[in-house]
Amino acid sequence: MRTALEAVFWVSCGLIVWTQVGYAAALAIVSRLRPRPPAARERERGGTDGPLPQLSLIVAAHDEQAVIAEKVANALALDYPRERLQVIVACDGCTDATAARAREAGADVVLELSRGGKIRAQDAAVQQARGEIVAFSDANAQWQPDAARALVSAFEDPRVGYACGQVSFVQAAVDGGNQEGVYWRYELAVRALESRLSSITAGNGAIYATRRESYIVVDPIMGHDLSLPFNTVKRGLRAVYVPAARATEKMVPSLSGEFARKRRMMSHTWPILLRGGMLSPRGYPPGYALMILSHRVLRYATPGLHVIALAANVALVAVGIDTLYVVTLALQLALLLAAALAGLLPIRPLLLARYYVLTTSSLAAGLWDWLRHGTQATWKAAEGTR
Repeated sequence: MRTALEAVFWVSCGLIVWTQVGYAAALAIVSRLRPRPPAARERERGGTDGPLPQLSLIVAAHDEQAVIAEKVANALALDYPRERLQVIVACDGCTDATAARAREAGADVVLELSRGGKIRAQDAAVQQARGEIVAFSDANAQWQPDAARALVSAFEDPRVGYACGQVSFVQAAVDGGNQEGVYWRYELAVRALESRLSSITAGNGAIYATRRESYIVVDPIMGHDLSLPFNTVKRGLRAVYVPAARATEKMVPSLSGEFARKRRMMSHTWPILLRGGMLSPRGYPPGYALMILSHRVLRYATPGLHVIALAANVALVAVGIDTLYVVTLALQLALLLAAALAGLLPIRPLLLARYYVLTTSSLAAGLWDWLRHGTQATWKAAEGTR
């Protein structure tokens, strides 16, 4: 029995370490050993020498009257030929002045739709798009002037079907507790490595694009951020990251708000994982299948792995005093204690521990929500991000 408990404990710990740290380290090593062709380096810089394609920039919005005019103005100020840029605002059952303010700000097309959720609003907008490339952004995201040029440069490679840019957070957390910025910088570094070696495993809603002919209609509860990259790969195309295409977005100002945001996101993520095709290896190149397993499947399984590791560790200590397992149990309990103390002593190590514990818990909470009452296709803005 002790041998079995030890195996369970070390496998669980090993999988946690692999998905959180080891995977990124392995990508970095492989990336250094494999030289990048000049075309790949040029795409990361966002360079393009050819004529710019027709671009339709789509903003799905629900009750965004506070920010939609600024968003349309930001789109129209992009360093992109006006005659080649179409700005579409898809109003998803708005009950405020979003549509009127979008028109006043100069949007080319404003769709007033029944409430069906973000995905269906984006689907309707794509039907109205005249661009060869359809790009998407959130109402509260601001693109840098050269972001559109950088983003569409990825599609000079005919093998690319999806591209996302770099989003950074511009508002410090009010209570200092939300460490999302730290996580996101790490996530983007991993994403850059994935893009260099194969394809990315997830995108973001602030700045991304697809070829219009490659646009994929997905279940309305399954967001684009996770659904489009792996489905693009399954169709024989690449999903890439273009760090030169930059956007900014407000951070959720509190950790409790971040927990709620991630919990909601995970209620959309679990259906993609369990019945949306992500787990099926059909269509994946072998290397990309390993990326999906390492960066997505194991990451989402982390709450369960932690519970298994803790339970096995307690059992090992109970069946016999072994200094090694006393130490490992103490380390696990120390993480939980550090998270609990962060509210009393808000220093960076404790805040990071609390962020890790709560956001890891949000993965399980999102699964519970989906299993208990399903997931709604509709959405509303996260706390403090407008």
